[in-house]
Amino acid sequence: MNKLIRFVALPTLCLLMGCAKPQEVTSYSVVPMPREVKLTEEKPFCLNENTVVAYPAGNTLLKRNAEFLSEYISQSLAFTLPVQELEEGHTAKHAIVLTLNSTISNKEGYRLSVTEKGVVIEGQTEQGVFYGIQTLRKSLPALAESKSILLPSAVVDDEPRFTYRGMHLDVCRHFFSVEFVKEYIDLLALHNMNTFHWHLTDDQGWRIESKKYPKLTEVGSVRHRTVVGYLGSGIYDPTEYGGYYTQEQMKEVVAYAAERYINVVPEIDLPGHTLAVLASYPEFGCTGGPYEVCPDWGVFPDVLCIGNEQTMEFVEDILGELIEIFPSKYIHIGGDEAPRTRWKKCPKCQKRIADEGLKASGGYTAEDRLQSYCMQRAERFLNSHGRSVIGWDEILNGDIAPNATVMSWQGTVGGIKAAQMGHDVIMTPNTHCYFDFYQTDDTRNEPLAIGGCLPVSKVYELDPTVGLTDKQAKHILGVQANLWTEYITTTEHVEYMVLPRMAALAEVQWTAAKQKDYRNFQKRVVHLMKLYHKNRWNYAKYLYDLHANFQPDMEKRQINVTLDVIDDASIYYTLDGSEPTSFSTCYTDTFHIDKSVQLRAKAIRPDGKNSGLEESVSFNKATLCPIRFLSAEPYPNYTFGGAVTLVDGRVGNENFATGAWLGFVGEEVSLLIDLQQPTEISRLSLNAMTYMDAWIMAPTTVMVSVSDNNKEFISIASKQYPVDTDTRKRCISTYDLNFNAVTTRYVKLSVQPSPTLPVGHSAEGKAPFLFMDEIAIF
Repeated sequence: MNKLIRFVALPTLCLLMGCAKPQEVTSYSVVPMPREVKLTEEKPFCLNENTVVAYPAGNTLLKRNAEFLSEYISQSLAFTLPVQELEEGHTAKHAIVLTLNSTISNKEGYRLSVTEKGVVIEGQTEQGVFYGIQTLRKSLPALAESKSILLPSAVVDDEPRFTYRGMHLDVCRHFFSVEFVKEYIDLLALHNMNTFHWHLTDDQGWRIESKKYPKLTEVGSVRHRTVVGYLGSGIYDPTEYGGYYTQEQMKEVVAYAAERYINVVPEIDLPGHTLAVLASYPEFGCTGGPYEVCPDWGVFPDVLCIGNEQTMEFVEDILGELIEIFPSKYIHIGGDEAPRTRWKKCPKCQKRIADEGLKASGGYTAEDRLQSYCMQRAERFLNSHGRSVIGWDEILNGDIAPNATVMSWQGTVGGIKAAQMGHDVIMTPNTHCYFDFYQTDDTRNEPLAIGGCLPVSKVYELDPTVGLTDKQAKHILGVQANLWTEYITTTEHVEYMVLPRMAALAEVQWTAAKQKDYRNFQKRVVHLMKLYHKNRWNYAKYLYDLHANFQPDMEKRQINVTLDVIDDASIYYTLDGSEPTSFSTCYTDTFHIDKSVQLRAKAIRPDGKNSGLEESVSFNKATLCPIRFLSAEPYPNYTFGGAVTLVDGRVGNENFATGAWLGFVGEEVSLLIDLQQPTEISRLSLNAMTYMDAWIMAPTTVMVSVSDNNKEFISIASKQYPVDTDTRKRCISTYDLNFNAVTTRYVKLSVQPSPTLPVGHSAEGKAPFLFMDEIAIF
């Protein structure tokens, strides 16, 4: 842990060093947390108008770094430090000196040394020096009240955990200007990231100028209508929507990123998500069309015709143009969500399957291997030009391109599998890294999002090498978060969705796992958010909210509640639904709930910026009784707190990913509740969710059985429900089963899920999820 140092007689020191009056003292407790900070008892360095930023003569990269540092400091101190070139053998007085040091082992590592006489930032490379500059920048006050700052004497030795530290931006669903893309890159630089994944093509728009295929921008960059609200709403805005980047603009972005040591990885999605291509060149599809640039979100059956040699030549031509624009070693070729529907009926695709000897085996179809053929052919082309491919984890479904790097988005399972196969992996699991998800479980005042729930704490807890041996873990190149923009239409909304989650991601990417500590991170991120505020970035402020943690205690049949705020605000609470005031119960430590209550709590601050919460807890005969699954376990991504979640006395809201719901897929769910003693019961209720565009459907049968001995069970109630066919439906329903009063100890609940997603759904025919919440027995 970093510690803050307290200096004695700072006014005297400050006057001796030329400062006009006592000033603020910086702290190197920044985000991401440096590997090691050694504070000394020496006098601090006074950063003021007399300070210069110096670099070795002839090093243009360090000169640019020096200019960056001068600019950053001017944003905090309202004056610009002169940049000075140092001839070999010369020194600079009262300076921040940037220099190279070959003894630093990591090419991105740095050493920041502060003494009374000056500051030295050194790295094995100019890139390492740049990250030292970011640490110094983030240690300064966001907006100082005077023109001088004290830097504690210290040595900071630091290096990143992972070599790939990325952020993604989708500009296809909604388009963002070159100016904003540059701002986005600046955010990456602030958070020590080195890779910008630019998602440039999709069903809803093609964003790359092509000299050889001009219709891609003439036709493919513009959609003539856009769905309003959630997928499947059936309502459209008829306004044309479009935009694309010229090749010169893309080169401009590449150069801008390179100055900040950020590599731009472009993505063209193949062979699915290509309706914008097919609208431009219908001959590249299996049916010939007609096609349109897609006005909806989702997954669609029309994809590239892999059996058409002209289509494959198009793929290689586009990749050829791409590598002329982007110098990146990696080119992302997608590979996700490509339905095989058209290929199964396409004579050209079936001929390709036959000619190439693509066989069904090992659980994969011949059409799966047709996609692999496409991926492998793209890889061969790129490899022949000295480049490598990245693909989403669906490229594992078949014969993976031999040298491909896998980007694992469907949880971490695909990444673990790829690493075990010897492939390099970038972890970007939707469970921890999808920044288009809601940031809080209370969505009432949040801007529209795709769904899910991904708070800062969830991002922070990701450890991308869990489940791997040391040898396999070496294949995990790093971590990335993705921002898909179906529901994100403005630059302000982009900022809101990534900040401050990007800070948590930065610490996952940079800081050693053993050093991570969320409570400590919460304290440090407050200063970083002040920097967001100073730069007028639209960051989410929910970290300042009052939070409650409910921990079920099955043995005592009570809920242990802790309340928490990021600062030292006093917390008061009531359990009867009344408004908390400073005369209410003051929260000091964990308290317990063993009956139905209406909890209200408030954090009261001197500045009046109070925050509060309301939570209902409802006890019934099943609440906190022992419960276990007899058949299907929850799907790994939606296990959350386990079976007790279903009897914890708290009802989930419309967001299925908050942890209040358990998700199942594919088979009947059967569970047993032990009431622990003979108990009279006459009703059971269960909450279930329908959320069609998230592949969630309601149950079709609910059955209750009882037993006195946990051996022989008697069915006492059963209801069947029709299978939903409305592909736009989303709601929460309570399934009540009333029956003649019976005295029993054991209650078995069996729930049959809907069989398949209905006709007209984008995933028609696939098994849906079943999401269940509170079970109540009366």
